[in-house]
Parts: sequence; structure tokens; C-alpha cells
Amino acid sequence: MNRIDRKFAELREQKQPAFIPFLTIGDPDVRTSVDIIKELEKAGAAMIELGVPYSDPLADGPVIQRSSMRALKANRISILDCIGAAREARSEGCEIPFILFTYYNPVLQTGLDRIFKLLQENGIDGLIIPDLPMEEDEEVRALAQQHGLHLIPLVAPTSKERVQRIASRASGFVYCVSSLGVTGTRTEFHSGIDEFLTTVKSSTDLPIAIGFGISTPEQFARFAGTCDGIVVGSALVRTVEETLPLLTNESTKSQGLSKIHEFVRQLIG
Repeated sequence: MNRIDRKFAELREQKQPAFIPFLTIGDPDVRTSVDIIKELEKAGAAMIELGVPYSDPLADGPVIQRSSMRALKANRISILDCIGAAREARSEGCEIPFILFTYYNPVLQTGLDRIFKLLQENGIDGLIIPDLPMEEDEEVRALAQQHGLHLIPLVAPTSKERVQRIASRASGFVYCVSSLGVTGTRTEFHSGIDEFLTTVKSSTDLPIAIGFGISTPEQFARFAGTCDGIVVGSALVRTVEETLPLLTNESTKSQGLSKIHEFVRQLIG
């Protein structure tokens, strides 16, 4: 069984939502990203989105864009480096599911057959490609199924018909976008968010997760009762950004990791 399926089944028994953090790999460097991954697992992450730095993102807000630029400028982090981070984390005992979050161009440039072989071999369980529409995902979907990975779709509060079409053919879980626009912390969500979530739930038997903008304990709790998973990206990446002076010094790295741990515990309770 795929680790994602196993984790959601386990949490369903416990009646708990999955905390799913997003982390930009390579900010500030791959070794520190592996340390953060391990810390997130200790703090209560159910699975982790491993973000591939990309120079021309469509879905990323300013906080994640800055982290990508730092990773690209300082270390020229590639999709292969991000897969390597997963391999390293697995070798050091991480057991929770990993989901690679990448745009399509790095996948295409690496080669579809090669990339899926590497994902399978290095302990990655799912893939999110936000700029690959369902009308063009057949080849990628087939390769994901062949290698035992989930191609996880993003579904936004657009037309009910499109929401139903995307959700009905999803794999792993359905990633519900809380608001129209890019990632980033928010004080308010789409006005029809609860109706949207109901539509998604009625269109699939898979777990649903919500993301884009969740940054406070109150917001986490607001969706904990209605969603199977809650994705937190920009708020965590901002915490990493604020902690960089500690993380980039070996003598203070443990303090930086403790601050990230504390952020997670305060967020999820």
C-alpha cells in the first residue's frame, strides 16, 4: 500500500486531520532541508510536500518565490537534488509519506521515464504538478500508476462541473485550493468555501486536503473538522526564512530547528 493511503487510513481511525507542511528544498541548503524534514516529522507532520525550486512559478506567492530564488541562486537546486533529499531523509529514518511538488518543465527536462523511476526508487509517494491540467495529464497519470505513485490534483473553487471531473479521477487525495490566486497567508477565505468542500466530498471517496493561505491555529482548527488534511506552506516557509541566521550556523542550527518545531506545535495544537 502507498504510504499516503496508509497514513490517511491510520489518521481516520484516530479521527485526526493530516498536517501536511510544504517545504522548499535547498533553502538554505539540502542538508538543512533534510534536518527540517526530520524535525517536521518529530513535530507531528503526517506527510510532507517537497517543493522543487522553480524560477517561473504560477501558483507560488511571494514568500515561496523568495525561498525558491534563494535556493536557486545559492545552490542551483534541481529536481534531482530534491529527490536526493528524500533519499537522504529515508536513509536517516524518516517514514512518513513524501510528495514532490514541482512544475512540469523540470519533469519534462529530466525525462518522464527517468523521473518516475527515480521517484519510486527514492521513497517518494506522490506528485503534484500544478501547471499540468487534467486534459493533458494522461501520460503522467499512467506512469504514476505504473510506479505506484499518486498524481494528486489541485482543485479550485471554479465551476461545479470541473470540480467534479477533477475530483472523480483523483489519486491519493484531492488538494482543495481555499482561495483563487497564489499561495500566501490570508485572513479570509473564499466565501463559498464550505459549499465547495461539500461538492468535492460528494465527487470522490478519497480524502480531501485544503491549502493555500492557512497560517494560524484558528484557521487550522476551522478546517480540522471538515477536511482530512491541512496543507501549510507559506507560513512555514516564512518561519524558515526568519530562522535562516540560526539555521546557517552549525553552532545555532539546533535552535533554528527548535523554532520550527515550536511553530508547528503551536499551529496544530
